[in-house]
Amino acid sequence: MNDLQIQVRPIRSDAEYHLALEELRGIFDQPKGSLAFDRAEVLEILIEDYENKHFHIEVPDPIEAIKYSMEEIGMNQTELGQIIGDKAKASLVLNRKRKLSVSMIRRLHEHMKIPLEILIKEYRLVTE
Repeated sequence: MNDLQIQVRPIRSDAEYHLALEELRGIFDQPKGSLAFDRAEVLEILIEDYENKHFHIEVPDPIEAIKYSMEEIGMNQTELGQIIGDKAKASLVLNRKRKLSVSMIRRLHEHMKIPLEILIKEYRLVTE
């Protein structure tokens, strides 16, 4: 029996999870159609299933999501201001001194592709 034959078993522990990750790293870039490629696809599915069940990722608050998106696309505060109204509004929003309005949320979603579920999430303003 070839070592690369696909043997499907659920990942049930952190140790098995780490072994699966290690194995995937070793066969990740195999040619499509090979047994190793098929094994990598199966491992990806099993790993993703284990991660979804055991590693809850907290959804970021709207301001952190905006800052992250700005950094990812190389956007500055002036450019953000052009999307949500003006530079002053952008500054107030980024410094948590003003809440996002519905129209700002719509434009951020449209222009920056930030999910609405994140943009409508409650967050605290800074009090001085």
